[in-house]
Amino acid sequence: MTEPLPLLIESSIAIAWDYLERTGELGDAMAAGRFLSDTIELMVRRGERRRLMLANKAITAYQQFLHQQSRPPVLASA
Repeated sequence: MTEPLPLLIESSIAIAWDYLERTGELGDAMAAGRFLSDTIELMVRRGERRRLMLANKAITAYQQFLHQQSRPPVLASA
């Protein structure tokens, strides 16, 4: 029997959140929660139903997002 979608989403977010919190990568809780929720919901809408796959892909996407945010902007030369 498959897990109801709201529970699947909730548990996937919890797995990703716990990992990011334990590794010190969570950052702003509100932004992280919104990012993880949006990312996981999008994957579920596209058909992914494996809890760990949802969590792992959301973690990777969030880490990439943080890395891009920490880069200084590239200034065009005149």
